[in-house]
Amino acid sequence: MPARAETFTVERSLPGERLDTFLRRKFPAASRGAIQRLIEEGCITINGQPTKPTHAPRAGEVVAVEWPDARPAEALPEDIPLDILFEDEALLVLNKPAGLVVHPGAGHEEHTLVNALLHHCRGELSGIGGVARPGIVHRLDKETSGCLVAAKNNETHVALSTQFAGRTVEKIYLAIVCGALSRESGNIRAAISRHSSHRKRMAVRDDAAGRAAHTGYRVLERLREATLVEAHLHTGRTHQIRVHFQHLGFPVAGDTTYGQRQTLRLAELTKYEAPRVLLHAHKLAFIHPRSMKKMNFTAPWPADFDAALKFLRVD
Repeated sequence: MPARAETFTVERSLPGERLDTFLRRKFPAASRGAIQRLIEEGCITINGQPTKPTHAPRAGEVVAVEWPDARPAEALPEDIPLDILFEDEALLVLNKPAGLVVHPGAGHEEHTLVNALLHHCRGELSGIGGVARPGIVHRLDKETSGCLVAAKNNETHVALSTQFAGRTVEKIYLAIVCGALSRESGNIRAAISRHSSHRKRMAVRDDAAGRAAHTGYRVLERLREATLVEAHLHTGRTHQIRVHFQHLGFPVAGDTTYGQRQTLRLAELTKYEAPRVLLHAHKLAFIHPRSMKKMNFTAPWPADFDAALKFLRVD
């Protein structure tokens, strides 16, 4: 039996669009690859019949989707301490420490947040993210600390993913950037995509490959050769804050991927050596999928952030 089944009728014909792309937009919690696998396995049908990912949706067609139960997780539970800010039967919000990888991957098959969640939740996690990412609705980079929400069931996962995709989740970060920002506040609107030659990096792109990205910011405190800023993430592109502040010429301190030269310069001028990318997901707000109430969470900045501020403050 499927964990959850959904049926809907296509409202208008889309001759220029594939079924997998159409369903990816309708169900943002599922990856395009996952949708393609469900189609191939017969879990997605059109008018009760098997279909193909390349099928063009037509008005009046009845699409049925059977979301399967999550398979046993490949990752193993590990008793890793979690700093939980909130938890109920549907979700949990935690303060992720810097250095903790969110989900298993190449070079990080264990000791991840997923391993910790599997132990803490004892199997009560959504399966939409796949066996490698149970419960994971969004992610933070390994070196980024702060607020992160995980889903305990598929219904919650879909509802939260829809909010993230619809840009209704409030995400506010704190960052210490190299140099003295000239403006007290501003908005960075610059499209982001994969770097044309360095495939593990992102970059501002003004060609067709770029995806719209918007970061708002304001200066909180001016430091020695650095600036403490509050960044409001209006979109959620990979490495967005890091890439956008590099684009301005003020990369995040400690970011050897996007600001190695400026980070080295900061160390030369102040004798302060950043232990990591000094980026912290400070606040997170969203509508709880069950109570429909707005939930607001704040993760206090960690000890290394506090140490950096004390070292770099102007006497």
